[in-house]
Amino acid sequence: MTAPVLDEPAARGTAAEGRATRLHWLGLAVILAVEVMDLLDATIVGVASPSIQADLGGSSTRIQWIAAAYTLAFAVLMITGARLGDIVGRRRMFLIGVAGFALCSLLCACSGSAGMLIGMRAAQGGFAAMMVPQGLGLLREIFPPSQVGAAFGVFGPVMGLAAVGGPVLGGFLTDADLLGTGWRAVFLINVPLAAAAFALALRVLPDSRAPHGPRLDLPGVAILSAAVLLLVYPLVQGRDLGWPLWSYLMMAASVPVLAVFVRLQRSVLRRGGSPLVEPGLFGRPGFTGSLAVGLVFFAALTGIMLVVPLYLQYGLGFSARSAGLAMIPWALGSSVGATLSGAWLGRKYGRTTLQGGLLLSAAGIAAVALTAHLAGTPGGWQLAPPLLVSGIGLGLVMAPFFDISLAGVPDQETGSASGVLNAVQQLSGSVGVAVLGTAFFARAGHGMGGALESTLLMAAGALAVASAVAFLMPRRAAH
Repeated sequence: MTAPVLDEPAARGTAAEGRATRLHWLGLAVILAVEVMDLLDATIVGVASPSIQADLGGSSTRIQWIAAAYTLAFAVLMITGARLGDIVGRRRMFLIGVAGFALCSLLCACSGSAGMLIGMRAAQGGFAAMMVPQGLGLLREIFPPSQVGAAFGVFGPVMGLAAVGGPVLGGFLTDADLLGTGWRAVFLINVPLAAAAFALALRVLPDSRAPHGPRLDLPGVAILSAAVLLLVYPLVQGRDLGWPLWSYLMMAASVPVLAVFVRLQRSVLRRGGSPLVEPGLFGRPGFTGSLAVGLVFFAALTGIMLVVPLYLQYGLGFSARSAGLAMIPWALGSSVGATLSGAWLGRKYGRTTLQGGLLLSAAGIAAVALTAHLAGTPGGWQLAPPLLVSGIGLGLVMAPFFDISLAGVPDQETGSASGVLNAVQQLSGSVGVAVLGTAFFARAGHGMGGALESTLLMAAGALAVASAVAFLMPRRAAH
């Protein structure tokens, strides 16, 4: 019996389809690599902070700024970066961002002072704001509509693990002292990763831009940046200066400046221009509810990943590696929760999964505080169960959050809404570091245990409130 013979055009077509599929998934790998670098850099420095402080000096406020400078610059420039991708091309902005991110990572590792490191962290966050927001548009260009859902389904578990894997990796790299680099390795690791992502992106990512040629709203960029800085700068710096009057005035001023920004965006839209943010988004209760939940959730996530490793090292005498290892249950729990939520729970139960995840994470974080209080000087094995529970809760929220948040947004506003959600995620990181970091250091002089307990209970309470606010969000993701 002879084997069947395929006709030559059909064989060529099958081979071309297979090659196209491989390029699709390689493109997804590049975009995921960039997302992972961003999430790691937003969280990795917490466990390395004691080593950085011992080497470069500086106060506790400097530690907060090393973490907050990155997320603050990202938040300020995120929406601008997304709009620049629409204007000049997403592939081009992606490549510029990756190259700049690699260079700034190298300069972070070469920093000889805390001031230089903070400046390079801010520049690193600025370039991240150029590369990360291009991912959504590029994925829609790479994948046919029938495969876009599968591509986004990979994001949840990967991002969930990356978001809480920073302290684990940071602890290992800091104590491993690779080639004598110490804490500098947490930044050097980005250089080969970014170089590989850049080379692969040149090969597999298509050029992509918005079809209608929007313009950059420079006054909107300036006013939005001012509103964010007015809020975050005094939150981080105020405690170190004794909370002077100007710090409260700056925070209060951020509200009317933000209101001016919203009015400006409406005016730009009436004139037929291209607003930085679609004003109609803020009139949608489901979307504004999502913003409120996201602000609390990501602030708690980022703030906790700063204060818990600091407590383990300053309060319990853990090494950086031991502190990272103690966070493994949290990372594993987050991966499990994100996998369950992304593959099944989020699709079936929608908003209820988010609410349950927020309550579970709140309970787990409160249990960490209770364990620290009862044990006095807990070991890593005592903290593991509550960290695992809180990690599962965080993972349940992270995987479906963006899909559900965008469910009630019309197609023509999806790009703007995605940019706003990502910007809020990054701004929340700065707010979390500022608020929870300030609360922790304010109490640290009276005992590290008490400082941790009060800070974690604050975070747990905020997450429980966010679970109630989540009733405003859409019930299901759009399919």
